[in-house]
Amino acid sequence: MILVMGTIFCLSHQQGDSLYLPALPGIDKLAHLLAYGVLAATTLFAFGERWKSEKAGLTVLITVFFCLFYGITDEFHQSFVPGRAPSVVDIVADFGGAGLVGFFWLRLKGRDEGRKDGVRGNCRGRIR
Repeated sequence: MILVMGTIFCLSHQQGDSLYLPALPGIDKLAHLLAYGVLAATTLFAFGERWKSEKAGLTVLITVFFCLFYGITDEFHQSFVPGRAPSVVDIVADFGGAGLVGFFWLRLKGRDEGRKDGVRGNCRGRIR
């Protein structure tokens, strides 16, 4: 998690004219979505297994808001970097990446718990 945060910080500290991204529309937002998705995944990994199993929803909520907070501070940091400017749309992309990872983590966690209980697919309540 710290490594991902450091990587995001270093990338956002690059001057605007020194960063190379392909000239595809929205590629920078996709990069934000991906970077903060990875940050969310590593943050989820940092929680203890017991905490994650007992408080899955709270774990995701804390993770997403942690990523949102880091995204806001990163945009503030960019306001001091020549050629860079803070963007609310970047923050939305950061939040989206973290939120997507949290959502899919909860879905996979629910599926795994269903398998442990002997429940499969849409047959909730029936044990096979």
